[in-house]
Amino acid sequence: MKTRMLRDIAVSEVGMGCMAFSHGYGKIPPEAYSIEAIKNAYDHGCTFFDTAEVYSPNLAGIGHNELIVGKALKAVRGSAVIATKLMLHGFGAGSVYKTIRKHLEGSLDRLQTDYVDIYYLHRVSSIPVEKVAEAMGRLMEDGLIRGWGLSQVDVDVIERAQQVTPLAAIQNIYSMVERDCEAEVIPFCMEHNIGFVPFSPIASGLLSGKITTQTQFERNDDVRNWVPQLSRRNIEGNQPIVEMLKDFAAKNNATPAQISLAWILRKYPNVVPIPGSKNRERIIENLDAANVELTDDAFTALEDSLNGLRYTGTEDWEAFKRSMQKNAHVSGDADRL
Repeated sequence: MKTRMLRDIAVSEVGMGCMAFSHGYGKIPPEAYSIEAIKNAYDHGCTFFDTAEVYSPNLAGIGHNELIVGKALKAVRGSAVIATKLMLHGFGAGSVYKTIRKHLEGSLDRLQTDYVDIYYLHRVSSIPVEKVAEAMGRLMEDGLIRGWGLSQVDVDVIERAQQVTPLAAIQNIYSMVERDCEAEVIPFCMEHNIGFVPFSPIASGLLSGKITTQTQFERNDDVRNWVPQLSRRNIEGNQPIVEMLKDFAAKNNATPAQISLAWILRKYPNVVPIPGSKNRERIIENLDAANVELTDDAFTALEDSLNGLRYTGTEDWEAFKRSMQKNAHVSGDADRL
């Protein structure tokens, strides 16, 4: 697979979100299955793996996903790029640096490594982002992280952090039906050599064409029951985009999910999507989006068709993000998505 740069860190142009092996999409698979799925992804050309300290099937637990990722990638650590995230709600008598370093040391232990390639602040909290940026810079000097990032932030926050310690990546939601980052965030990242890493790039499966208003999700820990893009109203409202995508995929010997990812790759050179799945076959399908080449004419036709259709749910997602931020200081689970 071709590579892209997140500042000075080379990664496969399609990465892998690993959350579903621990949380968020119903019953989790056996650990052995999850480890094998990650290894298969690496063998298929994926070198970029995303996890977080809070991804766990137990609301009170921590580190389940990091343990799986660490076991799966231990033998290839030198050529695998690992990104993880910390949840920072406050700090006690010590400094922000000491608090973040303590979180990081726990992640390093679970990941069975002595450094993390990209260390994200999972959600911005009441702690000034400038203090976080300063601490991340010290961790880079310590050799414990290669780069750092922020998740679910706007340009104002990015710029404030960037002025203290340059960022390697921004991880925000982005897909064909959630495009607000096109206005300011992605252009700012391109201008300042910051990678942009979309999570939920297939809109939690909506753009695969397999989800309808009749689809039933597991009731046990499945975010698809409440994420805005899969509300009944937004599934119905975005059906014209899904149908257009199905038609385009059929004409280009690909799946709708692959076309939606190929569109992202063709649109911006600094963007590396991290689709997530707990299904081995779906993971490989997503990675193979890197093999879907959109010609100039094909991309223009796809872009024109997409721009001619109205997508719904942006307001719902903005309200959802505000709710997550509001509850961040009391509930780590609210920030797992």
